[in-house]
Amino acid sequence: MTMARTLSPEALTQQVEAIFLAAGLSPVQAGPVTRVIVAGERDACKSHGIYRIEGCLRTLKQGKVNPDAVPQLVRDETAIVRVDARGGFANAAFEAGAPVLAERAQALGLAALVINDCTHFSALWPEVEALTAHGLAAIAMCPSYATVAPTGGTKALMGTNPLAFGWPRAAHPPYVFDFATSVAARGEVELHRIAGKPLPEGWAVDASGAPTTDPAAALAGAMLPFGGHKGSAISMMIELLAGVMIGDMTSPEALAFLGSTATAPRHGELIIAFSPERFAAARGGLDPARAEALFDAVLGQGARLPSQRRFAARAVSDALGIRLTAEEVAMLQRLRDGGLSAVS
Repeated sequence: MTMARTLSPEALTQQVEAIFLAAGLSPVQAGPVTRVIVAGERDACKSHGIYRIEGCLRTLKQGKVNPDAVPQLVRDETAIVRVDARGGFANAAFEAGAPVLAERAQALGLAALVINDCTHFSALWPEVEALTAHGLAAIAMCPSYATVAPTGGTKALMGTNPLAFGWPRAAHPPYVFDFATSVAARGEVELHRIAGKPLPEGWAVDASGAPTTDPAAALAGAMLPFGGHKGSAISMMIELLAGVMIGDMTSPEALAFLGSTATAPRHGELIIAFSPERFAAARGGLDPARAEALFDAVLGQGARLPSQRRFAARAVSDALGIRLTAEEVAMLQRLRDGGLSAVS
């Protein structure tokens, strides 16, 4: 009988990476993908944790990602850094471009990383958090495939189109938010389906455009934007900036290319990094205490900062390990033993 287990982040990393390597991902691809999945599990972001392994393997099995891709970095002296992911996962491409992006942003005050031709399945907070470690503020965004109806519409047109922001803090974890521009991430709908739980009202419509709380009907229909027309407009902005502007696929184009939502989406990603010191230099220099006063004011009202619970979960995981249920342990064993044959 399979039992629940507690693993250190390092031990879980070894298990997950072994699954990907055995399935045929090169070390260049397997390492970055593993790191972002384990980070999600460590930070109690279950919708982007080990649950995502099977989807990555399915994408590999169906030939929708290049397992041997080596990202190609193109750098010049401009503020735009480019990485061609060569059909591989976005995580390896980001790791290739992030150091150059940080150097350019520190030198110029502002720089952008354009990732093209990538397969993307993960959260965006690892990207912006990595840049805050260099003392930079950062924004990251990407389209997905068409699963979200515009406000007032009834058919899927836009992706869940996440947007993330990070601000560096010297004595505290960075200020980070990362959210889908849909009411919830598609992974949350999947988790509701797996658990047999209904969705909250207002999350989705079915294939006929009628409101639904049935996760299966929602997956066959369309999710809805957060905040009505505001979320819908932000989602369209992401289609334009991280799709059209960077010469990569929009969400409808990605869905047409893949033919279904059974695999991870294929598109591009845009990350913009800012040097707060360079921006503030003409006005007497940066005063980090002013930002801290804002954060203190939020906490002083009894509210919490975004990612606060995630950082608290990380501290627990680092100290006590990551607790996996018996079902999750069995899933890892099944994928480790079966490889690509273990996924449909």
